[in-house]
Amino acid sequence: MSVTVTSPAPGVTAENTRGRVVVASMIGTSIEFYDFYVYATAAVLVFPELFFPNAQDPTTQLLSSFAVFGVAFVARPLGSILFGHFGDKVGRKTTLVASLLTMGIATVLIGVIPPAATPGWSVLAPAALVLCRFAQGLGLGGEWSGAALLATENAPEGKRAIWGTFPQLGAPIGFILANVVFITLSTTVSPEAFTSWGWRVPFLASAALVVIGLWVRLKLIETPAFRKVQEADAVVTVPLARVFRTAWTKLISGTFIMLATYVLFYLMTTFTLTFGTAAVEPEQGPAGLGYERVDFLWMLIIGVVFFGVFTLVSGPLAERFGRRKHLIAVTVAIIVFGGLFVPLFAGGTVGVQALLILGFSLMGLTFGPMAAVLPELFAANVRYTGSAIAYNVSSILGAAVAPFIAVWLWSKADGSPVLVGLYLSAMAVITLVALLLEKETRHVDYNGHIAD
Repeated sequence: MSVTVTSPAPGVTAENTRGRVVVASMIGTSIEFYDFYVYATAAVLVFPELFFPNAQDPTTQLLSSFAVFGVAFVARPLGSILFGHFGDKVGRKTTLVASLLTMGIATVLIGVIPPAATPGWSVLAPAALVLCRFAQGLGLGGEWSGAALLATENAPEGKRAIWGTFPQLGAPIGFILANVVFITLSTTVSPEAFTSWGWRVPFLASAALVVIGLWVRLKLIETPAFRKVQEADAVVTVPLARVFRTAWTKLISGTFIMLATYVLFYLMTTFTLTFGTAAVEPEQGPAGLGYERVDFLWMLIIGVVFFGVFTLVSGPLAERFGRRKHLIAVTVAIIVFGGLFVPLFAGGTVGVQALLILGFSLMGLTFGPMAAVLPELFAANVRYTGSAIAYNVSSILGAAVAPFIAVWLWSKADGSPVLVGLYLSAMAVITLVALLLEKETRHVDYNGHIAD
């Protein structure tokens, strides 16, 4: 079926200014990803010892911590259904406020959980961590899609991919902010103090960030696309049922289009931090590179700067060449990159930094256009639900299991990252197939198309 670009309906205008859209979409995802990365870093640095002290060995402790890390990804599709329902039924603005509150409160509560060694908390502490992690995932399940729609549904014609990079910048910003906080703590307090109370500071500090995010979002005006749905009396009673009836193939397509992006990102952050800081000659577990924690975090931050730069670059490229051609080229590059893990990791500090820069640059190029690509697959009245489900189901297939699989492959290869790189390449091949089977979405009738 052919598609055309239509003008907005009379009376439907983009009343949110560009500055307001930039700040509201970017600050929300920055806070959300900050919260998420704080846990990811703590999952490597302190949680194995604090919450799983009875595990058999350090590797089992780490895998237990990563298993709880994955709980949030299981919750994310549920969050996409819950918040997607209200995003398509009540509106983008209200739903974005609710998702931010859900994630923010859960993150603050993680900062007050007693360690498992506390009398009476040997079971309660891990259980409370799982519950808060689930709530984090629930909130993030509704956050990304709403922020993406806030940007793209307010974008001028021919600028959706460019405006869609605004919320995507929240990922590198949140990562840098979270890790700068951890570095500051690691260099200003003793290791004993950091393990005792220092790790709690980033979680508790998120309360201030949430207040700022709420203040900005409460000033928003509903997007033109959703107001057009309301004017047409086309608000769906049960968006989940409608999206599965009208666009189930797009749900599958969007899920696998996002797969390589998720695997790449969580290998570049969680796995590289684990591998980079593991002892060269460990008493137990697979060997790593032996970097000091703070040194490697700075290397990661340098890489994430390139993530942010190439996220911005990806928008104009996706507008000029089309989303499909751009992502096909980047996905092929990711397949090749997976084969470079061994030579780059073996290249000393220069090689490791080059790997991080290259990997995060590819991450920016593939992640940047997703805020336009996934929503463009769905009609306006089921767009929040559809794009959120595709994005978050992909998180289970990609990010939820990626750290766990990577650690397992690393241990099976006697400390070599060769199998981890091949795993990334294999997931990118699946994404490439999905892209080849999907049509270009640059010129879809974005604000005018409503699902029957």
